[in-house]
Amino acid sequence: MIEVSGVTKAYARTVVVDDVTISLQPGGITSIVGANGAGKSTLLSMIARLVGMDDGHISVGGLDVSSADPRELARTLGILKQENSMPLRLTVHDLVSFGRYPHSRGRLGPDDHAIVDTSIHTMDLDELRDRFLDEMSGGQRQRAFVAMLLAQDTDYLLLDEPLNNLDMAHALAMLERLRHAADALGKTVVMVVHDINFASAWSDHLVAMKDGRVVAQGSPREVVDSAMLNHVFGVNCAVSVEGGCPIAQYYMPAARRTELVRAELAHAEQSRTDAL
Repeated sequence: MIEVSGVTKAYARTVVVDDVTISLQPGGITSIVGANGAGKSTLLSMIARLVGMDDGHISVGGLDVSSADPRELARTLGILKQENSMPLRLTVHDLVSFGRYPHSRGRLGPDDHAIVDTSIHTMDLDELRDRFLDEMSGGQRQRAFVAMLLAQDTDYLLLDEPLNNLDMAHALAMLERLRHAADALGKTVVMVVHDINFASAWSDHLVAMKDGRVVAQGSPREVVDSAMLNHVFGVNCAVSVEGGCPIAQYYMPAARRTELVRAELAHAEQSRTDAL
């Protein structure tokens, strides 16, 4: 379980995370959504102890993030940041092998090599295992970094915008692999996601943030509606249910979005009238 209690972070006089309290149950996928500057990435970084808290308490898998031994914490959670600064003259295999460092301290044994190979295969990188990172596209590098995270073999996977630089096919493949990690491997996946529809379709739990605070959380059906989208993103759009998932119709012109919202409200009003 991830327990965040009364956590606050400010830079100078700007509060970026404001008294956040959430509890995330083990297993499944949780997506943190919100507009730019909502505090999503900062919250994720504090959970991973990459950024210090000004106030509050965080525990992950029973470990106090502030005081846990670094090696024990690294065997419990792994994080993929938006920007990764590893040397680009590493090969994919070398990069993914770094994921085993908390377990092997750089002396890889047969079991470590097997996990590295599995992680490379899981991210569909077998043909690129000996390719240098600076010879790859942004999307290929993103998959290599996720493979490194998988090789770390932690119970908790934290990912900040894991779909960056990925086209539609590779974004879907990434989400399928993260879903597999949650369902088949029992991992707890927490990710910051830019696209509300990807978050809705692939997540078990959503946390919506605005101005550093959590303003909604629950299942996609509980969180994703027109009122939330307007409050959190400032976007006026209708929400339809496709395949059991709420889908925001934000990609069309404003006039068409307004028309759909009015139709949605009229339908809701008619349903209430019929119920009476």
